[in-house]
Amino acid sequence: METKHSMVKQAIQSRILDGTFLPHQKISSESELMKEFGVSRHTVRLAIGDLVSKGWLYREQGAGTFCADRQANGSASDTRTQKNIALITTYISDYIFPSIIRGAESVLSEQGYHVTLFSTNNNHETEREILEKILSSSFDGVIVEPTKSAISNPNLNYYLNLERQNVPYVMINAYYDELEPLYVAMDDEKGGFLQTEFLIKQGYRKIAGFFKTDDLQGVKRMKGFLKAHRKYGIPIEPRNIVTYYTEEKADKPALELKELLALPEKDVPDSLVCYNDQMALSLLNILRSENIRVPDDIAMVGYDDSFLADVSEVKLTTVEHPKSGLGETAARLIMELVKEKKGSAAKKETKQESILFEPNIRIRSSVKMMAEAHKQ
Repeated sequence: METKHSMVKQAIQSRILDGTFLPHQKISSESELMKEFGVSRHTVRLAIGDLVSKGWLYREQGAGTFCADRQANGSASDTRTQKNIALITTYISDYIFPSIIRGAESVLSEQGYHVTLFSTNNNHETEREILEKILSSSFDGVIVEPTKSAISNPNLNYYLNLERQNVPYVMINAYYDELEPLYVAMDDEKGGFLQTEFLIKQGYRKIAGFFKTDDLQGVKRMKGFLKAHRKYGIPIEPRNIVTYYTEEKADKPALELKELLALPEKDVPDSLVCYNDQMALSLLNILRSENIRVPDDIAMVGYDDSFLADVSEVKLTTVEHPKSGLGETAARLIMELVKEKKGSAAKKETKQESILFEPNIRIRSSVKMMAEAHKQ
């Protein structure tokens, strides 16, 4: 069980790490902390004493307690020869993430960098805890995949504090738009367009799209889906756009697909655009349970060209993702930023630019070509 003084200490640390207390700024008084946490003055003094001894705070006689400049204190005594990079992804062992991680690690390790892996599990609270660990430690740079990048993020202050501490970071797969960071990602809007355009060019017109919209990738892929319909003058049926959040991915898309399949025959979709290959296989299971054949009865396009695209009895037509190539590119970019920082600690501008990978369609057997589609 956490002690009272540990609770107070952790709260003060969190406020330092999220930028509530800046270097040389006076923190809350003992009386204010006693009132806020409902603890004794002795407990508050124990917490503050621990933080003073560890270099997080300093006292000035008669003036109060202040937030220490840990960056200045650390840089004066930092004699490390090895550079440390934090690599944060939403998942580590699932789907395409091992390939991305291997790509980044191989480049960084080759250049003598030590890599520490973290996973947010696409959860904002876990992201906050990880950012606090990073800000409390000696990391020279961070590669991070944003958590639920399409919705308001409660942890932006931690990224601003990384900037204040002159710790460069690069975002992968998506980015927090408010921060305007450097990032390495797919052109997901174009990818969603290509998925849809490919089906349209094969003669499909009743296309249903399934998109995870708590991340930027899904939002952009859905935008591409809509753009393709508009370009080719195909009316968009609102019920054919299925959106879901991370927590809903196991249930909502399956239920929505079953409802679409239960429509009168003239309204049932003839093809599916899927947020990724994982979702495509999940929907393929539903189709199989309904005795609906792919591609004979309904076509399907995935995204990411993951190993899943090739393991099912129906090989998925899908959008290619660079995977290890994306990780390698992000690693090279963060190394350049770390070098720039070393050359000029006060440097705010960089010559580096964000990098977008161009998507391409990988054709397999989950879509009937136009001639085949009309032989039936």
